[in-house]
Amino acid sequence: MAQVRPMRADARRNYDRLLKVAAEAFAEHGENASLDDIAKRAGVGSGTLYRHFPTRQALLEAAYVDRIEALGTRADELAKELPPGEALAEWLYEVCVGTIQVRGMKALLGSAVADGSNLALTACGTHMKGATQRLVEAAQREGTLRQDIEPIEVLRLAHGVSTASELADGQGKSIRRYLSLLTNGLRPAAGSE
Repeated sequence: MAQVRPMRADARRNYDRLLKVAAEAFAEHGENASLDDIAKRAGVGSGTLYRHFPTRQALLEAAYVDRIEALGTRADELAKELPPGEALAEWLYEVCVGTIQVRGMKALLGSAVADGSNLALTACGTHMKGATQRLVEAAQREGTLRQDIEPIEVLRLAHGVSTASELADGQGKSIRRYLSLLTNGLRPAAGSE
């Protein structure tokens, strides 16, 4: 097994600076922010950026992994505070708000819900899918969510809700309404399991 050497202090500073600048650039310009501009603003060459982050997706994920992990933690907090169906609805609201407020996160959520993609196997995808699965299964046990709903479908629908809300007003003011319409459609029909 190969030993992983710790980063030199200057390499660590470059890495941290790239992440900080990338998060700012992605928040400002979305996932298509210029990587060359990110490198320039971080005071490093493009080669340094690509050495640390060989793809745009790798940089995007590294810039937002803390936020995605926080969403996973938040799912667990809500599950302890609210009944399962309410916890799921509130968490989906927070996910949708986050994807509008932090523009680069929408690309991460899109990657997490892609079918058959290697991108869906990223740490961010794993956190999002795990949190969704826990909440969906609890709501199904409670009887407030149809049994035939898959967690990945709920994530895809949340991605659609945030996109629709952003298209409606650019600020996400319609998220609660759209999520209400969505969650009403995901409830079991009267008299069915």
